Amino acid sequence: MSLIKSISGIRGTIGGKSGDGLNPVDIAKFTAAYATYIKRSSGCSQGAIVVGRDARLSGQMVNDVVVGTICGMGLDAINIGLATTPTTELAVVGEKALGGIIITASHNPKHWNALKLLNARGEFLDAEQGREVLALAEKDDFDFADVDSLGHEYTNNTWAERHIRHVLDLALVDREAIAKTNFTVAVDAVNSVGGVVIPKLLRALGVKNVIELNCEPTGKFAHTPEPIPENLTGIASLMAGGVADVGFVVDPDVDRLAIVQEDGQMFGEEYTLVAVADYVLAHTPGNTVSNLSSSRALRDVTRAHGGEYEAAAVGEVNVTTLMRKNGAVIGGEGNGGVIYPASHYGRDALVGVALFLTMLAKSGKKVSEVKAAMPQYAIAKTKVELTPDIDVDAVLEAVKQRYANEQLTTIDGVKIDFADSWAHLRKSNTEPIIRIYSEAHTMAEAEALGAELRNFINQSK
Repeated sequence: MSLIKSISGIRGTIGGKSGDGLNPVDIAKFTAAYATYIKRSSGCSQGAIVVGRDARLSGQMVNDVVVGTICGMGLDAINIGLATTPTTELAVVGEKALGGIIITASHNPKHWNALKLLNARGEFLDAEQGREVLALAEKDDFDFADVDSLGHEYTNNTWAERHIRHVLDLALVDREAIAKTNFTVAVDAVNSVGGVVIPKLLRALGVKNVIELNCEPTGKFAHTPEPIPENLTGIASLMAGGVADVGFVVDPDVDRLAIVQEDGQMFGEEYTLVAVADYVLAHTPGNTVSNLSSSRALRDVTRAHGGEYEAAAVGEVNVTTLMRKNGAVIGGEGNGGVIYPASHYGRDALVGVALFLTMLAKSGKKVSEVKAAMPQYAIAKTKVELTPDIDVDAVLEAVKQRYANEQLTTIDGVKIDFADSWAHLRKSNTEPIIRIYSEAHTMAEAEALGAELRNFINQSK
C-alpha cells in the first residue's frame, strides 16, 4: 500500500491501514484539514466546496467520504458527479464556491486515487497553502460542526454541458470551419469521464463522424492510462488503417491531450501545446510559458511570432503563476497540458481539442503536415536510482560545477541549456530517483546527452 501526502493533495493506493493506504480515515482527515484551511483563509464559516470525480472504481466511495466530511465541517458540498478536472475548476468559479476538491489520480493506474485541492479561483493551491493544509492534518487541528450547523449536499449535473458551451464560445474556436471540413475523429478516453465529454464536445463542434474507443466510463482502464506512445497502440493501429483524420487521447481526468496523426504515428505530447500555441499566437500575439522540462519548440514558435518565452519550475501552479506575471496568452506543460487564459488558468483537454481542430480546419493540412512544419526536436527521459546515503544536493552541485560554462537554471533542480540542446535534472517528489530529461534535434542526440549526464551522476554519487 502507498499513501503520499504533498502540498498538492493526498494520493495513494486504495485500502490498507490508516496512514498506509488511501482509506476513509485518511480521506476524512485530509478533507477536514482542507475545509478548516478554507474557512480560516477565507474568513467564512459558511459556504460551499465543489466536488467532482473521474470514473475510477474507487471514485464513488471516496466521493461519499469527501462530501460527508465537508458537510460535517459545516460547509455545503456541491456535488457535480463525474467531471473532468477542468470542468471542476470552472464549476468552482461558476458556483462562487470557496474552493473545490477533484477526486482523481490523473494518469495513475486504477488502484490509485487522490484528492486535488483548489482555491476560490478554481486553481490549485500553491506550495505555502498546501503546507498549511498538511500541517492542519498532521496536528488534527480541526473541529467538526454541531448538529445545528451541519452543511448540506447539493447535486448539480449541468457542468459538463456548461463546460462545452464555454469552449464553443471562445473567440478562436470556429465551429463553422470545423463542421465544413467534415472531419472523422477517433477518441480514446481510457474508460473514464473523457468518454462522456469528449464525444459530446466533438459533436457540438460539428464533427459528425466520431469513432469511440474505450469511452464507457467504467473505470476499468483498457490500458495503462498515461497518454504516452507505449500505451496507445490500440488507437495507433486503428489510425494506421486510414479511418480518421485525427485521433485524440485523454487521461482519466481529461487535463492532458495526446494527438495521433492520420497515419497512426504519434504527433508527440510535447507538440500538443506547441501546435495550439502557434495557432493562438498567430491571432493574439504575446508571451508564453511552459515548465523547464518542456520542449524548446514552444520558445521557437513564440519568438517567431514576436513574443517572449519563459520557463517555470515543474508543476501547474508554478506555470500559471508565471503566466500571470508575464501576461502569457498561452502556456502549459509538455505532457499535453494546454492552459489558455482566455478560458481559465488550468490544463484543459477540451480547450486543446477545440483549438487544434479549428487550426486544422483552417490550415487545410493533414496532422502529419502540421507536425512537419513545427520546429523539430526529440526528448529523451532517463533516471538515476538513489539510495538513502546519497546526498542529492551534492550530486546536483557537482553537475553545476561540471557545466558551469553553460547557461544554468536552478529554480527546480538543474537545467543546462546548450546551443542546440538542453538537459534538466530534478529529484522526484514521489520516487527515490533523479529524473533526467534531455532534448536535441534527433532522438539519438537526446539519448546520448541523457546518458552523458547519467554516467556523470553515477560517478559522482
